[in-house]
Amino acid sequence: MTKVNPNAPTEEKVLAVEHYTDRLFRFDITRPASFRFRSGEFIMIGLPKTEDQKRPIMRAYSVASPAWDEKLEFYSIKVPDGPLTSRLQKIKEGDTVLLGRKPVGTLVLDALLPGKRLYMFSTGTGIAPFASIIRDPETYERYDEVILTHTCRQKAELSYGLRLVESLKDDPLVGEMIGDKLLHVTSLTREEYPLKGRITTLIETGQLFENAGTPKLNPAEDRVMICGSKDMIDDTAALVETFGLTEGSNSKPAEFVVEKSFVG
Repeated sequence: MTKVNPNAPTEEKVLAVEHYTDRLFRFDITRPASFRFRSGEFIMIGLPKTEDQKRPIMRAYSVASPAWDEKLEFYSIKVPDGPLTSRLQKIKEGDTVLLGRKPVGTLVLDALLPGKRLYMFSTGTGIAPFASIIRDPETYERYDEVILTHTCRQKAELSYGLRLVESLKDDPLVGEMIGDKLLHVTSLTREEYPLKGRITTLIETGQLFENAGTPKLNPAEDRVMICGSKDMIDDTAALVETFGLTEGSNSKPAEFVVEKSFVG
């Protein structure tokens, strides 16, 4: 009798795929009835192994759907020669995707101390965990103001976030809770746009706060989550610390948290 590994990934079906640019796409898969996670966490995702692979290649992906959703949504970059994404970008409805069993992560509300304002600084696919958090009712129960920033190179790369935020007005669960609490600030680095520049530059110059109509970062009121490339995370975290905010974790909540995983 073959032993079943209780930690082995489950096989899930692809429910939908949407491509936004030649670099970005999202996909939905089935969700096991027993799968539980906190909004903002990530999970290992992979594809069935090929004949020349000893084991499947798995990578960490933030769950973009909220914890209450019956399906699981992911937002991904396409890496032409990436061990996983070179294949993953070609998936179609009905295909099989492997799903890990243990969601983890630091971009969760419980890793932050109570505050008045929640900032979520994101670049590129770093918006994925925040796509989950802005659809979670608890976010609006905890904070008076929720500010999601998304910086990309080109306008087309903002599509996923713009469509998502627009759809929340009619969301049956959080639509009425959001009211005027949620602010979505977008900026570009490579094309002309009303707000142009890296998020670190916008924080340093004060343009971000001017645009959002909020005071500069203050550890007494503000809480921050950061997700993007490793360099962006490091630079933004260092900048946030100059305002007096300290990094928190699941075991020791504080004023800001950063993502600890990367997709390849």
